[in-house]
Amino acid sequence: MNLPNILTCSRIGLTAVFMFLLFAPGATSKGLALLVFLLASLTDYWDGFLARKNNITTDFGKLMDPIADKVLTLSAFLAFVQMGLLPAWMAMVIVARDFFITTLRFLMPEHSQAQSARTSGKYKTVLQFCVIVGILIFLVVRETSYWHPEWTSSALRFIHYSMLFVVAVTLWSGARYIMANKEIFK
Repeated sequence: MNLPNILTCSRIGLTAVFMFLLFAPGATSKGLALLVFLLASLTDYWDGFLARKNNITTDFGKLMDPIADKVLTLSAFLAFVQMGLLPAWMAMVIVARDFFITTLRFLMPEHSQAQSARTSGKYKTVLQFCVIVGILIFLVVRETSYWHPEWTSSALRFIHYSMLFVVAVTLWSGARYIMANKEIFK
């Protein structure tokens, strides 16, 4: 275990803290959930940066980094479904795509170039993180006296259209992964 791998694994632990805070009542807990999510998101940047900078990339890190991302993002999306902010089908499309691609990665030969994340997958993850942060900000502000109830329908509509874009990019990145590795699938 090196520092990048510890950071990767910490993202999974931070997910549990994030979920606890997200479902706790009040603006303070939602604000703390947002901070924990941001911290967990930063570990995604730092684990890769440190691994490349110090030339300590490992097969464990290449495999677990995207899994830790998925644990964090899918937990958030499923929580938003539970809270009534997203339709379940959106989360299920993302879950199905991520499950399929992750399963393919497990079936790839060890040390295969296809096991590491593609650029389109990284864009997808960044976009998902950004939309989750936006939804968390909505949840925080909605719990304060600054929120006007008449804003809710517009905010939910914006969340819905943002998530449609996330679903489209998620499917696009999965299709790119499959097309880039079609020789391995034969």
